[in-house]
Amino acid sequence: MKQNLAWVSTVVILAAVVTCAPGGTGYQAGAAGAGCLGCHSGIEQVPPHDFSCEVCHRGDTGASDAGEAHRGLVPNPGDLAVAEETCGLCHAGYVERLAKSVHATSAGIISGARYLWAAQDTKQAIYGVRAAADEDGDVPAEQGALPRLEQIPSFGQSGEHVDDYLRKECLRCHVWTEGGSRYGDYRSSGCSACHVLYAPDGLSQSGDPTIPKGEAGHPVRHEITNRIPAEQCQICHNRGNRIGVSFTGLMEADPYGSPWTAAGEKQAKLHGKLYNHMLPDLHYERGLECIDCHTSLEMHGDGNIYSKKEQQIESDCTNCHGTQEEFSAGTTTRGNPRPNLRRRGSDVLLTAKSDGRVHVVPQLRALRERGRLPEAMEIAAHIDKLECFACHDSWAPQCYGCHAKRDDRETQRDRISGEETPGRWTETRSYLRWEDPVIGINPAGKVSPYAPGCQALFTYVDARGNTVYHNKEYKTAAGFSGVSMNPFRPHTARKDEVRTCESCHASRKALGLGSGWYDPHANGLPIDFEWERIVDEDGRQIQDNAHIGARPFNAAEQQKISRVGACLGCHRETDPGFWESVKSDYGSAPDSLAHRRLIEDLLQRATAPKDDEP
Repeated sequence: MKQNLAWVSTVVILAAVVTCAPGGTGYQAGAAGAGCLGCHSGIEQVPPHDFSCEVCHRGDTGASDAGEAHRGLVPNPGDLAVAEETCGLCHAGYVERLAKSVHATSAGIISGARYLWAAQDTKQAIYGVRAAADEDGDVPAEQGALPRLEQIPSFGQSGEHVDDYLRKECLRCHVWTEGGSRYGDYRSSGCSACHVLYAPDGLSQSGDPTIPKGEAGHPVRHEITNRIPAEQCQICHNRGNRIGVSFTGLMEADPYGSPWTAAGEKQAKLHGKLYNHMLPDLHYERGLECIDCHTSLEMHGDGNIYSKKEQQIESDCTNCHGTQEEFSAGTTTRGNPRPNLRRRGSDVLLTAKSDGRVHVVPQLRALRERGRLPEAMEIAAHIDKLECFACHDSWAPQCYGCHAKRDDRETQRDRISGEETPGRWTETRSYLRWEDPVIGINPAGKVSPYAPGCQALFTYVDARGNTVYHNKEYKTAAGFSGVSMNPFRPHTARKDEVRTCESCHASRKALGLGSGWYDPHANGLPIDFEWERIVDEDGRQIQDNAHIGARPFNAAEQQKISRVGACLGCHRETDPGFWESVKSDYGSAPDSLAHRRLIEDLLQRATAPKDDEP
């Protein structure tokens, strides 16, 4: 650990935005010499920050007119360009750690896309949104930490189209910049990206009379909060794996906009997309927010630079629910405390950070002792080899086929430099699914859901209108297709509406072999496999992925999983002891063909005439 951070709670960064905060010498009523409130009367105070406005916003509170008062004003003290001298004055260490976190570097997005587009030969991160260096001498390589990242190059510097794609499209969500100017995407930058709340329409509800109430792009009120709702996290987490919207039960829809609204109009778009309403995550349904699981060290970073988000994350299901052997210890996977978890007698209690409600957290050990464990959790191989969410995350957004086109006849703003440069990007897709995602092995070596990653086929039109590339498929350094699927956690956990045994053990799609329905050639694609097919029946990998250590099932694993599927119809409702005796007498079948022959043999023996029969 970089420093003794055991005491750190989940949310304590100072962030303010847009206008002057009341307090101290700046909080004065009146006209001449009235300070900030001479104009901003009615603005919300930001407890416990009851000091002068200029401590955060700078400017001159003693000025006699707005021009002088706003000279040197910092509209957003939470912006990472200034936050060390504003938020960092009180919250030492947070800004430095945040600047090295994946929320600021987007290292996973950049390294994943560049690897899959054959722009680099390693899945490990080389670049970030900005250059970052870890200079304290503590770089735990065993956790995936890196000593430094360089700034992602422009297309003019690298000649790689994917760098242009990243800088103009994919890197829309990192805390160095503000959000977009459309419904659902309004947010500030830096510390304020999370700690200052925005309504979906970006309209202010502040008492400050200087803020136009009909002008989008303002926070709800002049407030700083550590009670961050899932909807604030959604502003960014609605692309890629889409875990933010999935958590609240939203699934991206096809662009029909039905059913009609009461006014007979199409639905309004959120984050630029239409959504279907699905079953939300059980935790959200019970009133919990993202912050109730994810800690300050995960959100602000622990001071290390990581390639992938799973290296920064230190939360898993057992942190709260314990194991079959042990009750929850109230810590993360790295042993850092969870202050909102505590024991009371035989109960483990979680205090919600958003509203203070106390929730009793079910414990696996208690369920086992009372004989109430689900049948699937009594199978040792499931406990040892599966992530809890492999079964409990019952659905997952699957956006198959990312068709990316760059057209150099138009320009588009680079989100890092802010400049308009040649090349406008357009994205579309092949189809959407939510049921029974593919499964495979994740970086932790456990069975996990997979979803389409950067499944890109690239089309390039140059400045003269010539199509240089049409549906180009990249090959990675490992020799696999850059069309990819990646392991992830869907964040759609349910108690009862979970995956069935058959959805994994009797499904070609689940094993990564494809559903068999989609014909890529008939759909005008140059690839020789279905979007869902990441491996063949011989265990040869087809699609690559962007995560270090992740892989599809090999042939032996496919066979073992499928063999269970062949058995479920008969064996599931029969006393296991009976089948153990059958196996002892007759052996076990390694595949469906051998199983059929064994059954035929058993039936022939059962129906053959006995020696004493006439």
